Amino acid sequence: MTDFAELNLAAPILRALADEKYTVPTPIQAQAIPHALAGRDILGLAQTGTGKTAAFALPILHRLADAGRRPDPKTCRALILSPTRELASQIAESFRAYGRHQHMSIATVFGGVSFRPQAERLKRGVDILVATPGRLIDHLDQGTLILDKVEILVLDEADQMLDMGFVHAIRRIAKVLPKKRQSLFFSATMPRAIGQLAGELLHEPVEVAVTPVASTVKKIDQQVIFVETARKRHVLVELLREEGSGRTLIFTRTKHGANHVAEHLEANGIPAGAIHGNKSQGQRERALAGFRDGSVKVLVATDIAARGIDVDDVTHVINFDLPNVAESYVHRIGRTARAGASGIAISFCDGEERPFLRAIESLIREKIATTDRRLPPGSPMPRPAVSERPAQPHPKGRSNRQPPRGPGKSAEFRGDGAGAAAGPRAHAPGKRPQPAGRGAAPHANGPAAAAQKPARFNRQKPGSSPR
Repeated sequence: MTDFAELNLAAPILRALADEKYTVPTPIQAQAIPHALAGRDILGLAQTGTGKTAAFALPILHRLADAGRRPDPKTCRALILSPTRELASQIAESFRAYGRHQHMSIATVFGGVSFRPQAERLKRGVDILVATPGRLIDHLDQGTLILDKVEILVLDEADQMLDMGFVHAIRRIAKVLPKKRQSLFFSATMPRAIGQLAGELLHEPVEVAVTPVASTVKKIDQQVIFVETARKRHVLVELLREEGSGRTLIFTRTKHGANHVAEHLEANGIPAGAIHGNKSQGQRERALAGFRDGSVKVLVATDIAARGIDVDDVTHVINFDLPNVAESYVHRIGRTARAGASGIAISFCDGEERPFLRAIESLIREKIATTDRRLPPGSPMPRPAVSERPAQPHPKGRSNRQPPRGPGKSAEFRGDGAGAAAGPRAHAPGKRPQPAGRGAAPHANGPAAAAQKPARFNRQKPGSSPR
């Protein structure tokens, strides 16, 4: 397929795509849009950066406009469920961009902000509602929203919602939806729980998939630096001081770790923002705005909070802490090398994080190259010998917490620190120890540290493609 015109989308949508300078659909868009336009249920396997938002947004805008009716009070015609408020805001912005030449009403509902303005907005009814499960249930409980008129349901980042403990909330929401509806599920991974949920909620779905779960973007230059936790922040500062560094996204395992890293960078003259579940909505939005407009080129984030970061020209991803779930590594580094651009992913690895590295390399089916670093004696952690007995990766944990009831107390307000990205727990004696790397240890000083010569960053030219 060569252009969007071949998908038979409405003229106002094609005009909006032309305004955005989007001409060629991505593979997931080319596969999903025709089935969605035909009214089929879809089970889509697509990672971040493949253009899946447009894969469901464009056919939804087309079908709602084609039906030609307006929403009833307190109802919505299309419901998109998102795991985080940042992602919900980003999805809503995409709908507004693609529907700019139409007259669709679009609203967002998520925790961390006032309940009443949302209720007032829903009172008139909306065509498209993007919501997080916890706050959506708050509105259902308060009677400010009725879901019996939903024509299309979208579950985006389904695997992440299950990781955050939203499965029961999703099932409760599904019970009050019309039986006759179109349902679209998109997930970056396809664990058994997703397949089970899809079997419950989808009717004879068409399966579309791009990029195997275990694969990584080929244009990403992946590197690992073996360094003790106590020296990670020092190495990070030296890396970011390199001339020519681009927009950089840094991942930590915990919320406190994100704060410590951002504060350390600021103290060393490197402007940086942080985004995680303990930040207020205003703080998160300001940090994201600065990252998008380039006024702040470094953003430190936890895994779940980063789900809402949709910026095409991220040139570098740095894993300050290796994730204890191998699939999260694929999600993280997928934030760079988007829309055909190339990028660099650098991972710091402490000695206790080696089992996580082995699990990642097993998942992506390749060895990650070790960066040639001239660190002072004792700082680098040498790569384990081939004969070393491999440790078992930490099993992926899942949260069983349910979203709390009541306005303003949605689970997504608590954010990432309490769920899948909360970091390792303490283990009883005899259990496998977890890595201590939380980004909070002091950095080393002295002539030996100053002599370190970091690898040079290379700015990558971003591409352009609908999200």
